[in-house]
Amino acid sequence: MDAKEISLNEKAVRPIVDMLNDYLANYHIHYQKLRGCHWNIKGQNFFTLHIKFEELYTEAQTTIDEIAERVLTLGKPPHSRFEDYIRASTIKEVDTIGMADLDMVDEILADMAKLIELERELLDATEQAGDDGTNDMVNRFMQFKEKTTWMLRSFAGKK
Repeated sequence: MDAKEISLNEKAVRPIVDMLNDYLANYHIHYQKLRGCHWNIKGQNFFTLHIKFEELYTEAQTTIDEIAERVLTLGKPPHSRFEDYIRASTIKEVDTIGMADLDMVDEILADMAKLIELERELLDATEQAGDDGTNDMVNRFMQFKEKTTWMLRSFAGKK
């Protein structure tokens, strides 16, 4: 399949596919960080954050699949190796073993800020290319992260 089969201009969509692959790479690192936080959370916020991190990594897993499938819909292969994710991601891995609970929340908030930044760039690019399908998908992901950011900031007592 290629973009023209779904009435999109191949040349206009090519940069979007590259952006989606970078977005996918960042999401994979974020996902693994959420898993690490879920596995390694300790302290008085254990019960609350253990459940929340599981909710977030489950949502991230679904999102990752949708991003990869959108790349395929646009006619290109998605990144599928951790080597590619680590190389392309601006979100960096962290060791969550022994990390304080609220430091974990801060890490996740930083990831979400970066993902939202990437989403806003994607929204601009997809709008210019007339790629409403990708635009709708990314907008939905961004809205989820905006609300989750508000909730995590409230949990952590931040403005």
